[in-house]
Amino acid sequence: MITVTIYKDSGKYHRFSVEGHAGYAREGYDIICSAVSALAVNTVNSIEAFTEDVFSAEEKNGFLTCEFESSLSSQAVLLMDSMVLGLTDIQNNYGKQYIRLIFKEV
Repeated sequence: MITVTIYKDSGKYHRFSVEGHAGYAREGYDIICSAVSALAVNTVNSIEAFTEDVFSAEEKNGFLTCEFESSLSSQAVLLMDSMVLGLTDIQNNYGKQYIRLIFKEV
């Protein structure tokens, strides 16, 4: 199962992490893993390309983490909201046995 944890501080995005594998299909054919990876990596890349927001990100062995150093701009919030919407749709369509979103207040 893929676990996506969204950390918020007073309702504002602080960081997120993505870990695990969906197990929906064999490696190379798992559409859920592909979709989640595309959404998460594209969000990080888009925040870097289209905003001035400062963050650190690390991707390693099926694990991605991204931490924001300060409050996000409205553009970055929109990109994060878009990622959460896409991930929520995947969870709703395929089920929590493949992907689980967790929201934590820090």
